[in-house]
Amino acid sequence: MRAVIFVLLIFMVAACSRQQEIAQWRGPDRSGSYPDTGLLRHWPGEGPKLVWASDLIGDGYGSPVVTHDALFVTGSIDSTAYLFSFDLKGNLNWKVPYGDEWEQGFPGSRSAPTVVDNLVYVSTGKGDLACLKRENGSKVWSVNLYKTLHGKNTIFGYSEGLLVKDQMIYCSPGGADTNVVALNRFTGELIWTCKGVGQRPAFCSPKILQHGKHNILLTFSELSMLGIDADNGKLLFTHKQDTAGNVHSNAPIYQNGYLWYVAGDGNRTVKLKLSDDGEEISEVWRSLPFDNIMGGVVQVGNRLIATGHRRLELMALDMESGKVTQQLKIGRGSTIYADGMVYLYDEKGKVHLVDPSSDGLKEISTFKINRGTKEHFAHPVIGNGLLFIRHGKSIMAYNIRQA
Repeated sequence: MRAVIFVLLIFMVAACSRQQEIAQWRGPDRSGSYPDTGLLRHWPGEGPKLVWASDLIGDGYGSPVVTHDALFVTGSIDSTAYLFSFDLKGNLNWKVPYGDEWEQGFPGSRSAPTVVDNLVYVSTGKGDLACLKRENGSKVWSVNLYKTLHGKNTIFGYSEGLLVKDQMIYCSPGGADTNVVALNRFTGELIWTCKGVGQRPAFCSPKILQHGKHNILLTFSELSMLGIDADNGKLLFTHKQDTAGNVHSNAPIYQNGYLWYVAGDGNRTVKLKLSDDGEEISEVWRSLPFDNIMGGVVQVGNRLIATGHRRLELMALDMESGKVTQQLKIGRGSTIYADGMVYLYDEKGKVHLVDPSSDGLKEISTFKINRGTKEHFAHPVIGNGLLFIRHGKSIMAYNIRQA
């Protein structure tokens, strides 16, 4: 009996060792919630300690992603897209070019890398998509979403954070017949195409949920939310945007058979019910005041928390009723969540620590970002007890661990 138990333990250890390491847009499950614990409950007046910084990552708005031992971030230098790899002490491991970067409105890098085990997936605003080796940045394969997959670009450039599941990588070229596609993540070869509703892409980084008999890929095209079978590309359902606007940067949220999405320049916030088989949706309610466009939304218990676009304040929305229940006049920006606290990086360059207790939203601490260039649009990231802020050509790492 002891021998059997010993063999089982060996298999369990081996299985754990094979678990994928994934670092991607807005954290492990793309929700904006990070698993770090033991973090500071308040900051000194000047902010948490700056551990390291680099001012050499090029122009851009793409957020970094963090693994157990490295940080990856994209930037543009002389219109060429580069991927940078740093260790967690701020030493540059390597930087490599991988395509042509966006040069028009808001020039610079757009999307966050996606790291899966020993491979890194990146894209540029001009649609150059590449798979690179994590150890040194050497190229494994590349395609162009417009030249190869007949896509159509957007007014602000391709901005999607690429999504990987099993052997597939998903992206949205936005062509009439290639609205969304799945590629083999090891070779770049096309696996399936979905024409969706034949629209240009939005700026949404997709998510996958399991419901009924389907793995459902959720994303936005220019004017519709799409639900697609992630295994074969079949379009399951759509939800049209009935109001003006085509940005749609926030990925939908799923819980217990319901979907919520926040499209500030579309239908604003909408709750949908999924049918048991996952092939139909019905609308439950819409909430107009809760109108975040690109700052991300975090779920805290039964509330969604984000900043408004028209109202420059942090808001909490009840997920059952659709009513805004709490407000804090603090500005507009990007929100993430970790260890019971909300982190807001506002568009004026201030970082706020907010307690989202059930009786209200209370600002605890704040500090000002004094390095970097251009707009404060990149989403903050937490990993290994560090808070990472990207501001244009600068990346900063702050120690937010409790002593």
